[in-house]
Amino acid sequence: MIRKTFVGLWVVGLLAGLATPLSAQNSGLERLTRADQIQSWKAVGRVEIAGSGFCTGTLIATDLVLTAAHCVFDSTGNPVSAEKLSFRAGLADNVSIADAKVSRLTAHASYQPSRNGMQGGDQIRYDVALLQLADVIPAAVAPPFSVDTPGNGDEVSVVSYARGREDALSWQRACTVLGRQEGLIAVDCDVTFGSSGAPVFDRSQGRARIVSIISAGGKAEDGTVAFGMELPRLVQDLKAQLRSGRGVVGNLPQAGASVRRITVGSGERASGARFIKAPSN
Repeated sequence: MIRKTFVGLWVVGLLAGLATPLSAQNSGLERLTRADQIQSWKAVGRVEIAGSGFCTGTLIATDLVLTAAHCVFDSTGNPVSAEKLSFRAGLADNVSIADAKVSRLTAHASYQPSRNGMQGGDQIRYDVALLQLADVIPAAVAPPFSVDTPGNGDEVSVVSYARGREDALSWQRACTVLGRQEGLIAVDCDVTFGSSGAPVFDRSQGRARIVSIISAGGKAEDGTVAFGMELPRLVQDLKAQLRSGRGVVGNLPQAGASVRRITVGSGERASGARFIKAPSN
């Protein structure tokens, strides 16, 4: 099932307030299937929602996956049960680095799920969720990424799954930051259905750091515009929610639960969750 998010006039209004980026050239998408290509991105995987499609998610701890909050709500605005979610790290052509079921999940307390297909600024600003896995995926198997504040540069990188390229990660080495405003970030990265939750990386200081995740987007006059949010405070909030149990769906992980490694999936193709083609007028 594909849930649509129409940014509409809000996109136009936000773009009007964003700074004009310095010159930067976007790279094309690189499909990652060989072991050497996936090596740096093994912690990025596909969040599968039984019966509803998929999103992109990333390990930020050995048992925590960061993704978009709207991915864990159904069309009626109710949270998806944890047992319907799973995470497939480094999935490429139905072979994953590790598969794990989700035991608990929490969306940011300030996120309000959409019931009418609209996605406004506050929804995008808080569109983050953490999935706690039933057991850890060892760092030696898929090293988690750290979360950081955006730098001052205009170039970022995105790794994602999406409709039409759902069977393997695609890496856009370089795309442009269009601007930042009140905790929101706009980029012109090549993302679409299924890219929700995809990590936006800053690669300027050694190993890549996650500085945002993809929430929504659409077509602008000069190409794709995607929106995300600043993360550090939001991720701290989500971890506190998991510790307290407030706003948490699911049960504590069971000791001794196993994570499957190097597994072959069912081959079922899913549609991307929540993404858009924004109106042109």
